[in-house]
Amino acid sequence: MPATAPPGVGHLRGEEPFPVAARRALADSQLRRNVGHATTTIRAKSGAVIGELPDWEHLRAAGSAIKADVLARLPELLEQLEAKVTQAGGVVHWAADANEANRIVTDLVSATGSDRVIKVKSMATQEIGLNEALADAGIEPVETDLAELIVQLGDDRPSHILVPAIHRNRAEIREIFLRAMPGVDPALTDEPAALAAVARRYLRQTFLSTKVAVSGANFAVAETGTLAVVESEGNGRMCLTLPETLITVMGIEKVVPTWRDLEVFLQLLPRASTGERMNPYTSMWTGVTPGDGPQAFHLVLLDNGRSAVLADEVGRQALHCIRCSACLNVCPVYERTGGHAYGSVYPGPIGAVLSPQLTGVADNASLPYASSLCGACYDACPVKINIPELLVHLRDQVPHPRGESVAMAAAAYTMDRPRLYEAAQRAARLSRLAGRRGRGLPPPLNGWTASRDLPDPPAQTFRDWWAER
Repeated sequence: MPATAPPGVGHLRGEEPFPVAARRALADSQLRRNVGHATTTIRAKSGAVIGELPDWEHLRAAGSAIKADVLARLPELLEQLEAKVTQAGGVVHWAADANEANRIVTDLVSATGSDRVIKVKSMATQEIGLNEALADAGIEPVETDLAELIVQLGDDRPSHILVPAIHRNRAEIREIFLRAMPGVDPALTDEPAALAAVARRYLRQTFLSTKVAVSGANFAVAETGTLAVVESEGNGRMCLTLPETLITVMGIEKVVPTWRDLEVFLQLLPRASTGERMNPYTSMWTGVTPGDGPQAFHLVLLDNGRSAVLADEVGRQALHCIRCSACLNVCPVYERTGGHAYGSVYPGPIGAVLSPQLTGVADNASLPYASSLCGACYDACPVKINIPELLVHLRDQVPHPRGESVAMAAAAYTMDRPRLYEAAQRAARLSRLAGRRGRGLPPPLNGWTASRDLPDPPAQTFRDWWAER
C-alpha cells in the first residue's frame, strides 16, 4: 500500500493541535493586523484581474479537467517526463519519501564539492526539510526569494504559500535585517525600497559565487521534458541560469501532459495568486544546453505520501492544487490565525486537506476541523478543488472519542425505530431546561453550545399536528 510521509522529518506535522495553536495566534493582535491587511490587499487585486476575463469559469473547468486527466494516468506521464528529461541531458531520480529525497540532494551537492547552495522558493523542499538536511551535511542553503530570506534570517517558519513572511510587517523585517544580515547600515529605514535594496546587495554576490542551485517546479511538461518556475522577483531566473549545477525537487503531481495544457495554468495561476495578468518571470528549461545555463541538471521526483492521496478516490482532488494560495486569501479562519497555527508548510484550507492525507489523518487529526465550511475556498480555487467536501470526507476518517462514537451509535439506533424516535421527540422538549439557546448546559455538554446555538424545540411536533388533523 502507498506509504505516508515519514514522521520526524520535514514540516508537515505540528507540535500541537490546531485549536491550541490557533488560540495563541488569536491573542496576537499584531499578527492579525498583518495577515488581515495582506490578504485583503491580495484579494482585491486578484478579484480585479479575474473580472477582466469573460472565460474565467471555462479556464477553471479546463484546469480541473487537465488535473483529473493527469491523476488518471500519472505513471504513464511520469515515465514520459523521465524519458524526455534524460534525452535532453538531465538525470532523473525517484524519491519515495522525504528521507530519500534529502539524501539524494545532499549527495548530489556534496559530489560537486560545494558547501553552499542557492535556492528558489520551493514548497516541496520546505515540506521535506531540505534546508535542515543540507545544514546537517555541512552545506549552507541560502534562500533567494525575499520573503523566504526574511523567514530564514529570522529563524522563522513560512506562514503563507505565496507570501511566506505575510505575518511580518516592514518594521519587523528591518529588525531582522539589522540583526541577521551582515554589513547592514544601522541607519536602515523600513521603507520597502530600502529593504529590497539591502537584500539585493546581500544576494548579488551570492548569486555570482555559488555553483549549485536547488529549485522547485510549478509545472513539468511531459511531452518535452520542460520544467517551469514562475516568480515575481527575478531571483529564480538568476538561480536557474548562473550556477553550474541545478537540482530540481518536484512533487509528482506537478506534471502536465502538453504545452497546450501549460497555457491554461499560466493564465490561471498569476490571476489567482498575485493578482497579476501574467507572472513577471516565467522561466523554462529542458535538460542541458551546451554553453548556456547549468551544465548538469538533476530532477528529483518526490512522492512523500502523494501515492497515498492518489489512492483515495475522493481525497485525490487535493493533488489538483497549483499552490496559488487563493483559498488562504479568502478563508476567514486563516485570516484570523495566520499560517503557523496549522503546523504544516501547507497552511489554510488546502493545508487542512492536503497535510492530513500526506501524513495520515491520525497525525493531523485537528486540521480537517480548521474550517467553518463556508465554501469560500471552493469558489476561489482556480482548479475547482471542492475543499469543503474534502474536509467532511476527512472528518469521517479522524479517530473519534469513544463518547462520540457511543452517542452516534445511540442516535442511529433511535432513528431506526419509529416508536423510540417518537419518544425521543417528546423528550426533546426537556431541552428548555437547558436555558435559552442551550447556554445552561453543564460541562462537558456546554462545549458544544459555546460556539453554537441549541435550537429551541417547537411548541408542537409534526406528529402531534398530524394526529390532531
